[in-house]
Amino acid sequence: MTLILISLVCGLLGMATAAFMAAYVLKQDRGPKSMTDIADAIQEGAQAFLGREYKVLAIVVAVVAVIFAVIPGVGFLVSIACIFGAICSVLAGFIGLSIAVRSNSRCSVAAQKSLNLGLVTAFRGGAVMGMSVVSIGLVGLSVLYLIFRGHPNFLAIIPGYGVGASMVAVFARVGGGIYTKAADTGSDIVGKIEKGIPEDDPRNAAVIADLVGDNVGDVAGMGSDLFESYVEAIIATTTIGALAVMSPNLAKSLVPNIDTAFFLPIIISAGGIVASIVGIFFVRTGEKTDIKLLTNALRNGLLSASVLTVAFTAAIIWYLKVDFGVFWAILSGLVAGILVGEATNYFTSYSYKPVQNIAKAAQTGGATLVTQGFANGLMSSIPSVILVVISMVIAYKFADIYGVAIAGVGMLATLGIQDAADAYGPVADNAGGIVEMAGLPKSIRERTDALDALGNTQAAAGRGFAIASAALTAIALLLSYTEAVGIKASQANFLDPHFITGLFVGSMLPAIFSALALTAVGTTAYAIIEEVRRQFREIKGIMEGTAKPDYSRAVDICTRAAIRQMIAPGVITIIAPIITWIVLGPFALAGFLIGGVSTGFILAVAFSNAGSSWDNAKKYIETGVYGGKGSDAHKAAVIGDTVGDPMKDAAGPSLNIMIKLMSVIALVLAPVITKFPGLL
Repeated sequence: MTLILISLVCGLLGMATAAFMAAYVLKQDRGPKSMTDIADAIQEGAQAFLGREYKVLAIVVAVVAVIFAVIPGVGFLVSIACIFGAICSVLAGFIGLSIAVRSNSRCSVAAQKSLNLGLVTAFRGGAVMGMSVVSIGLVGLSVLYLIFRGHPNFLAIIPGYGVGASMVAVFARVGGGIYTKAADTGSDIVGKIEKGIPEDDPRNAAVIADLVGDNVGDVAGMGSDLFESYVEAIIATTTIGALAVMSPNLAKSLVPNIDTAFFLPIIISAGGIVASIVGIFFVRTGEKTDIKLLTNALRNGLLSASVLTVAFTAAIIWYLKVDFGVFWAILSGLVAGILVGEATNYFTSYSYKPVQNIAKAAQTGGATLVTQGFANGLMSSIPSVILVVISMVIAYKFADIYGVAIAGVGMLATLGIQDAADAYGPVADNAGGIVEMAGLPKSIRERTDALDALGNTQAAAGRGFAIASAALTAIALLLSYTEAVGIKASQANFLDPHFITGLFVGSMLPAIFSALALTAVGTTAYAIIEEVRRQFREIKGIMEGTAKPDYSRAVDICTRAAIRQMIAPGVITIIAPIITWIVLGPFALAGFLIGGVSTGFILAVAFSNAGSSWDNAKKYIETGVYGGKGSDAHKAAVIGDTVGDPMKDAAGPSLNIMIKLMSVIALVLAPVITKFPGLL
């Protein structure tokens, strides 16, 4: 009880910090009417999208909750936990997005005064999202633990919270990704390529939709994605807590009692919240618009939070008399998360050779640039996979399967500041767009461009972190599923045709999911392109600047198309594991999950890093190399950036959620799965 109360207090402290950061941002100057009108249009568009998206979500969550309620062995309480998880995820995303869309113009004004003030304003705007995700997630779990701890089906009820969070995440990430990349693609193709006008030019009808998309995809969508990973890593560790009381492989006790095994992941996460709060205040910079100095400013905050988390974890392990092997498991996850971010930075930042080589390939055209970029994305999967595998091996060696699960908790312990850094990017990007559209001096745009470049680099690293944490969380959920249905590695026949069939079907699903997401972006982008072309054609005076485009129509078209297109990938993710179990049985479902996690992980890394490297290759050329803006190399780079956009912001990140949602559904249905061997 004491541990839960401590975690509850830490969660409330996180909420208070989010409120403080929001108050700080809202006190800043919004700027003149020329800027606030643009900011208001972005805010209105983002909230309109979320309103429509949440209506669809409400229907899906209600249907799934009713199904859970009527299935014997699952029941009404799991449905309540599912609905509660969905509400918590929606609340975290809504709060984070609400402040992000209010931070953009304030960041623009702050950047006019100093680069540091612009950075701090944007980062604290993003910190509202980060702290909301971890604090609401932890408070929600703490409340469920307090209510259901004594219930005989406690371990079957809690995963329902993860299912609710996952359903919100899959639709928020897919829908937001489709929206943002369709708007971005449409804006670039007509504006940059066909009309030859700059990015964020106010004459482009899709430019507001593009700025809206940054928020619904990279703030609300990413927040839901990481919220899901955060709570499900804790849930997975809790559900296999019995293995920590007496580890069969290590032949020793890892924790003094079952309560400690249950509550250790949540108290470690509570310590991570406190560490993240401290780390946020370390993010500061000077006035040089140097990407390396700006990157170090964020790195200082992340590393400070990580060091404090290690110290808190060691103290908690010692105080609770937990075997120190658990500490090494947690540390392996934390270090792997940091190193994945650094490896992603190497493959996607234009400060390093991989992206510079992609820019060099642009001199011979779009085909060579695209080939080089995709090869870079595939190659970048090597460090991510190896680091996650090493973390798992270390965790298993020191703390058995319980260690593998709690390594995921370690990786996500500093999520409060990690997600703050992710959400910072769209704020800085919007700030640059507002400066461009409002016609502010070039010197201001140089500062916001530097902040935006940092946001792009951090977004890539954040996606890498999100993918790695998703893989580790999904593995932990998979291990929880095998324990729940009684599958033992020593007894399993991995050459069984049912298992191999499940493995192949599961390996195929990420490809189908990605194809649906990419097709959805293409379909939605087509509608936007046609609308922007129509406005240039029919509204006289747009190119001359004497008439304004109809921004709201482009926003509305993009919203309706994205909401419609997001349904198929989400529904397939929910029903595919259920159909596999019904047809082939529980052992085949384990193979299905292994296949899905493996290929989903690699595709997610490849898509995300290829897209980010194309984006930053374009930005590298825009610094003046290979002819700079307007050159043939730049035109080729724009093609690569346009190809990569749906890969890095729609298909790639959405795969994170797909692999976790499949696994947590299997875990929730485990009591039923054990009773039905499958039709074949």
